[in-house]
Amino acid sequence: MKPRRFTLNRPLTYGVVAAACVLSALAPLIAVAQVAPSAAEVAAYQGLHAVANKGDVAGIEKLTSASRDLKAELNARDGNGRTPLHVATFARQSGAIRVLVKAGANIDLLDRDIYDGVTIAAVADDEETLRTLLALGASAKQVTSRYDGTALIAAAHLGHDGVVRQLIAAGAPLDHVNNLHWTAVIESVVLGNGGPRHQATLKALIDAGANLQLADRQGNTPLQLARSRGYGEMVKLLEKAGAK
Repeated sequence: MKPRRFTLNRPLTYGVVAAACVLSALAPLIAVAQVAPSAAEVAAYQGLHAVANKGDVAGIEKLTSASRDLKAELNARDGNGRTPLHVATFARQSGAIRVLVKAGANIDLLDRDIYDGVTIAAVADDEETLRTLLALGASAKQVTSRYDGTALIAAAHLGHDGVVRQLIAAGAPLDHVNNLHWTAVIESVVLGNGGPRHQATLKALIDAGANLQLADRQGNTPLQLARSRGYGEMVKLLEKAGAK
């Protein structure tokens, strides 16, 4: 059997090929995101972690009113550095989040994986919980994750367009560059599938004024990256916005 010969529909620059190789090598790492409490961890929870996970508002109020060291208990951490507020966020317990913050919980603490509540909700595509956190004063500007990214970059990567719009409205930095040398715009292209939600994500970033000329480490712009992947609708959006 003769070996198959493959031809490319369009020429690729060395930089784009190099970027594709880097992305392939990083894919297993990128897939590892924040870790929600396991069933075993949840079963072992006591005190505020337990009631926060259940969304037991009355239980939270009872424990906080009887606490001798309220600040320490509100911000206590489990084995993975999660506070009761992190646990409530993973469990989508907006009522618990409100009561914890009212009692004095630090809304912007990072867990062991360097995630805050905002990024946890952003990755989960949990618009309701994100809305609660932002309304309570959580920052959309923190540097989070092992990639020195932001909640906006994480949401753009996943094509969570509604979350992206919320974060933009909350003042998230549009042009933050993570340690992979990618912005939210770049991640919406290179880690997306070019489909409707990633297109909507890219459009939201363009409409907000994101810099479309910031390139990756190999010098590839978002437009070049979109072209190399055959993402026609993204190419149209970028070209219409004047990207080069």
